[in-house]
Amino acid sequence: MTALRLSAAILAGKSTRLAMRSLGSGGTALPGLVTERVDPGAVSALAGRLSATALITGTNGKTTTAAMLARILRADGRQVIHNRSGSNLMRGVTAALVEAANPLGSLPREATAVLEADEAAVPRIAAAAPPSVAVFTNLMRDQLDRYGEIESIALRWADALRDFPADATLALNVDDPLIASLEARWSGDCLRFGIEDADIPPAPEGEIMDAVWDPETQDDFRYSRRYFAQLGRWHTDAGAQRPTPQVAADRILPGEDGIEFSLRLPQGERALSLPAEGLYSVYNALAAAAAASALDVPPETICRALESHEAAFGRQEDLLVGGRRVRVLLGKNPSGLNQALRTLQRPGERHHLLVLLNDGIADGEDISWIWDVDWESQAPHCRTLCVGGHRAADMALRLEYAGFPPPEAEPARDIGNALADALRSLPEQERLVVLPTYTAMLDVRRRLGGMGASRLWDVA
Repeated sequence: MTALRLSAAILAGKSTRLAMRSLGSGGTALPGLVTERVDPGAVSALAGRLSATALITGTNGKTTTAAMLARILRADGRQVIHNRSGSNLMRGVTAALVEAANPLGSLPREATAVLEADEAAVPRIAAAAPPSVAVFTNLMRDQLDRYGEIESIALRWADALRDFPADATLALNVDDPLIASLEARWSGDCLRFGIEDADIPPAPEGEIMDAVWDPETQDDFRYSRRYFAQLGRWHTDAGAQRPTPQVAADRILPGEDGIEFSLRLPQGERALSLPAEGLYSVYNALAAAAAASALDVPPETICRALESHEAAFGRQEDLLVGGRRVRVLLGKNPSGLNQALRTLQRPGERHHLLVLLNDGIADGEDISWIWDVDWESQAPHCRTLCVGGHRAADMALRLEYAGFPPPEAEPARDIGNALADALRSLPEQERLVVLPTYTAMLDVRRRLGGMGASRLWDVA
């Protein structure tokens, strides 16, 4: 009876997905919801047939980290099941497993699941699909009206660890003190990752910090070197301090088409050229490398796969639209957007910007966070500006206070109109940089696709 119910659930999910595709919808939530309604135990049944499961969570970087890890595992010859669309609630995980399963519930032989998990969904997803390795990237302020303060999420994760398999490995970003604190709540294996380059420039004075104190001891975090947000070499007056990472980046330098660094793994050190920009991209690569090491991938394979990294959907994604170049840089919270802006601030560079601000549930309905972003540092690097999204007027006001030039057109609530204004005012041979929040990214990326946009390497 259980097998029949699972089979019926899988068929229902697959039929829903097929119907959505025939209607031109790319949504991934509904097939998962339909599957769960028919058989609430479908994920547990399918996950029990996997050879390994990697769970990836955190505020920033989880989609890119998951994409990097999936690429590494495929380069190692493994079958990979991955919720690559970024649908990271239980319904998205369910849909990914159902899509990979046959009608009888069988998965590809020796398959490994790479599951991106929303911060709040970690306990439920981990209970249904027990992780072999769980990656925690960072904890930063995001959607306060949904999640609450980040210290409460750290405590929720710590409680969830009690139900993780005893033989699981935690991969922890120890440059984030809230992430590092999880090791004290875990009796199993940990693989720590972080940045060891003492020459990295410190965070600009006054840049926002999302975690300032230990929620258990109430001690303030202090720093000998802070890279951005609360990430860096930290300690407390009570004697706690950043542990030494086993997976680390050293000698970090900007490269011709990305960033170069020395990748230190438990098996040794190797030079790496990563085709992505920004210090946050280094952290994503370290997180993926740590997870891959925990899954016994050889170092040579890890490096080779990372050097062939391709941008995830809307994250440093370069497109060609009607002969015009467009780069999409997702920025959904203060710390993440500050790092995206840093990639646009090379000396002498000025950009044509389209800034899009939405306030949907997935963005966070409280948009006061835009005042904590260091837009002032970007103003001298802005050549032209267009503004759009549901809260375009609020965004235009914030940028006016930051010293940006006046928008080329009236701020447009409709993202299609804002995109048209930006492309119309874009000089030939120049590049448009789009800085959207999450739902605005999905909207503008869909519209660019409808205009025939292709990734640059597809047309090179």
